[in-house]
Amino acid sequence: MVGTIVHQLTEGVCPEELEKAGLGAYYTDHGVDIYPSSAAGVPFTASYIACKGDPIANLQEDLAAEQKARATYEKLINLCKDDPDVVEPLRFLREREVVHFQRFGEALRGVQDKLAEKKFYMNTCKEDKNLMECTKDFNMVNNYNPCDSMCNCNNR
Repeated sequence: MVGTIVHQLTEGVCPEELEKAGLGAYYTDHGVDIYPSSAAGVPFTASYIACKGDPIANLQEDLAAEQKARATYEKLINLCKDDPDVVEPLRFLREREVVHFQRFGEALRGVQDKLAEKKFYMNTCKEDKNLMECTKDFNMVNNYNPCDSMCNCNNR
């Protein structure tokens, strides 16, 4: 949405006006199209999307990203406070980041609660042929028989 706002604000602007506004280099490289980059001109890269394969670390990263986005929207709102047509969509986006932060926080608490639960394991034996084949493979690799002497299946 921010890209669309920027595009709408620069559409139809002549190159001389863009140069006066300090956007000459950007215009030279990208015209009035949107090129995702930081305010300092650093292009977006997938390395900004951090994931570790750990649900708690990933959710913490998501929480941080939402707060960074919220802070960016607040700064953009401060820069554009004279233009309600720009400020209103930015406020909407900022509020959306707040809600996302809340939902990621709820997800984090859910994951932490689930990981803190006491774990228990059941050893069941079923007559399911696929399960028996899987169990046989497991037994061969791990030298383990999940069927006890009371079991009536053919997996002993």
